[in-house]
Amino acid sequence: MDSQSQNTSLQRLQNVEKRIVRVLELAGGVMDEMANQSGPRKELINNHCSEFMQLIKDIQVALREEIKSACEYRPFEKCDYVPRISNEICCKKLEYVISQFDGMKQTIEGYHAAALDHMALD
Repeated sequence: MDSQSQNTSLQRLQNVEKRIVRVLELAGGVMDEMANQSGPRKELINNHCSEFMQLIKDIQVALREEIKSACEYRPFEKCDYVPRISNEICCKKLEYVISQFDGMKQTIEGYHAAALDHMALD
């Protein structure tokens, strides 16, 4: 998740937060209206309840989308650590094999030199 998608995700979550605040305001408004001494105004309560329910649905949808997006987020997807370490290990193995070959070459050269010395003495 790059910086821009994190920003847009944060912006969407901030919008959800604003909707939650509005839902609480609507619920408080309905409570106030129900406590009104002259009695609740049916149209106002209906409007508040309709807006309340729509906001709840919008909040649910937005949160589901954000959760789905967060589940798809794979921070190590483009990480090259494993291949890089594997290459370093291969290089170390090759260095070891080369050193073993160098040792074998020196041993063979030593045998050749000894054989030439022995032939020269005969």
